[in-house]
Amino acid sequence: MDAVCADIKATCTYVNQDFDGIIPALLANKFDVIDSSISITPEREKTIAFTDKYYNTPAAIIAPKDTTIKVVTKADLAGKTIGVQSSTTHATYAEKAFTDSSIKEYPNLDDAKLDLANGRLDAINDDVVVVSSWVNSPDRACCKVVGTIKPVPEIHGIGAGFGLRKEDTDLKDLLSKGIADIRANGTYKKIQDKYFTFDVYGD
Repeated sequence: MDAVCADIKATCTYVNQDFDGIIPALLANKFDVIDSSISITPEREKTIAFTDKYYNTPAAIIAPKDTTIKVVTKADLAGKTIGVQSSTTHATYAEKAFTDSSIKEYPNLDDAKLDLANGRLDAINDDVVVVSSWVNSPDRACCKVVGTIKPVPEIHGIGAGFGLRKEDTDLKDLLSKGIADIRANGTYKKIQDKYFTFDVYGD
């Protein structure tokens, strides 16, 4: 977001908000833009507008390093307790796909990570970039990425974009232009290459 704000010459101020209330808070004018890796889905587009995507990466399952989970399938996760962040596409997917598992929802992912690290969860389902950065940090040697999940467009959407109120069309167009600009001038790739070894923009 900072790179886009710089491109469009805007001063951006950040507001903390629990994810499960983020769309109502936007509609209540508590802030102007959602910048929380919110996936562009048909269901959400009924309520809010989105800019063009700024990344599109798959979901993943992470688990303790000594896990018995070998692959990301319904059968292999049967009987396991899986943590997800509430009101996310990952929560929706887990409820639909892992029907033989116990799905535990959290208002924020930090609480789920804490429970996983302390043995109160068998796995977490969330975006691969989010969970990879956590398990690869020096103080999180407890866990590993078991595998990724093939995206289901009807659930996972077409990528993450900035969310806005539907009437804010000028701001939507301005932010989409900012995304396009930083991709065209190399800023996006510079930031991506600093943190990742793969293309986070996706297809």
